[in-house]
Amino acid sequence: MRSLLLMILCSSFLSCTAQQLKFAKRKTNALSGSQFANSIADTGLRLAEREQIIFKEVKSGNVPHFFRKLSTVTVSQNINGKLYRLSYQVAPDYLAIGSDEDFFYMPTTPMLAQKIASMSKAMLPTKKMVDDIYRHALIQLQPQPIPPSNLMTTVPVFIQHNLIVVNQLDSVKEKHLQSALTAGNKKDIIISNKIYGQPTPRVVIYGWHKLDGKAIQPVYYKHTNTWADYSHGVRLVLKHAILNGKKVRLSAILKDPLLHILLSDEGIIKNPTYPTTN
Repeated sequence: MRSLLLMILCSSFLSCTAQQLKFAKRKTNALSGSQFANSIADTGLRLAEREQIIFKEVKSGNVPHFFRKLSTVTVSQNINGKLYRLSYQVAPDYLAIGSDEDFFYMPTTPMLAQKIASMSKAMLPTKKMVDDIYRHALIQLQPQPIPPSNLMTTVPVFIQHNLIVVNQLDSVKEKHLQSALTAGNKKDIIISNKIYGQPTPRVVIYGWHKLDGKAIQPVYYKHTNTWADYSHGVRLVLKHAILNGKKVRLSAILKDPLLHILLSDEGIIKNPTYPTTN
């Protein structure tokens, strides 16, 4: 009875204390999302240079206020006759740069996504976590793909898709700005055993759920870790969670022979990170 009460109290604490991602305070003279997007749209800018600029903006705190407040995702499963209840904290939307009034969803390579996650004491989600996050989402958007082309990795196409998604959000703008958990607007860069085992590390992507709950993008790992296109999103998940009333590290759960099924449907994941250099 006591352990059950503690579990309930811890779960309530996660959902009621409005934990936030640890970013620096946004400066009053910080670039807006559209200003930032235009500043990196130069076709002569190399990918590595672009990602250095992105990291500098994120590190300085140039992210919207709504992006900082975390949402709680809770999963339960009976394992060997015992009920396990795990609650973890996720960013309410995909990584964006700018203000609440003018923000820009920022696709990145998995190298930069990992660097930002580590800086934020966070990790990237697994395939199962992406599915669970979608089921918990209060705002579920219909995916809006742009036909594939050799321009899909360029900033002008990032800008084009950003405008599409922002327009979608107009009808739920108030809820979105209150940090309601949002999904369906991007695919996820996920952690997976498929990152490694190839001659070069891969980016593993999954998701973009339709309104019927089915993902457009199955798990895909044919691109190397220098790939970033308009459809990618970076979802941050805090490294620590609450399991049956006790604080745990999600990385430890992913390595556990029994408990990994709470977070992974591809088995144990011993290395839930991407390399941060090529």
